[in-house]
Amino acid sequence: MTDLALAVDIGGTKMAAGLVDRSGSLQERARVPTHGDADTRGPEVLWRTLADLVHQVQLRVAPGDRVVVCGVGCGGPMSPDGETVSPLNIAEWRDFPLRARLHELTGVPTHVDNDAKALALGEGWVGAAAGRHDYMGIVVSTGVGGGIVLDGRLLGGRLGNAGHIGHVVVVPDGRRCACGGRGCLEAEASGTAIAAVTGRPADVAPPYMVERTGTLVGRAVASVVNLLDLPLAVVSGSVALGFGPPFFEAAQREVDLRCGLDYARGARVIAGGLGDRGPLIGAGCVGWRRVEASL
Repeated sequence: MTDLALAVDIGGTKMAAGLVDRSGSLQERARVPTHGDADTRGPEVLWRTLADLVHQVQLRVAPGDRVVVCGVGCGGPMSPDGETVSPLNIAEWRDFPLRARLHELTGVPTHVDNDAKALALGEGWVGAAAGRHDYMGIVVSTGVGGGIVLDGRLLGGRLGNAGHIGHVVVVPDGRRCACGGRGCLEAEASGTAIAAVTGRPADVAPPYMVERTGTLVGRAVASVVNLLDLPLAVVSGSVALGFGPPFFEAAQREVDLRCGLDYARGARVIAGGLGDRGPLIGAGCVGWRRVEASL
């Protein structure tokens, strides 16, 4: 018999679910777009889409195996323990009771955290930051999020939203952000922002935009490195990984330029090691770490 975590990842572009074992192996997965027909959108429509997806994955549990926990990564902000979520990139859900609804649906203990924090956990578990005790994980995708591991512990914060690097200001008086501010990293470097500026999807962004995006991510990373004495930033997400080496080279140049103190010099920006499996492995880790903590 294999114990499994039902992993759920909820982002602005897609929702995914899968099965993750105790070793961090992703056994099954399925995904659907987050948004459907604009005329039928609403909180319960989106919930039904997610519930159908979860049910589809539950049917794939092999005979003799069992799901013992549900781990969830969701865009933020959210209230403590993900009791309610209000993702900036999912307008349908404001104060949506995600944890309770998934617990009722699955019948197993359910734990919710920010999707970027979940990915940071996954990268430290079986990814590019495995064995590291001090690092940040960053997701550059539809939005921009982050999670920080310091002294081996994922930072939570007062309401569970610590590490949200997407709202570090990188362009003073820059573009208006969904959070209400201006010049946030998310407003300047996310897939949504790139599409708004260039008029085309991020996956066909011109070279100057690739370099600009990397530079701005590096600028935000440098601020966190200088503040928290972190030696490593692991960057994932469809935009960052899709842009590839030119993005990472620009980010590293900016970090090198702005991290001059002895303890900050030499900080590295590297690509996440889990690829498109990362969000679900991270969500599974959210569940497994709570199981381990209860033993």
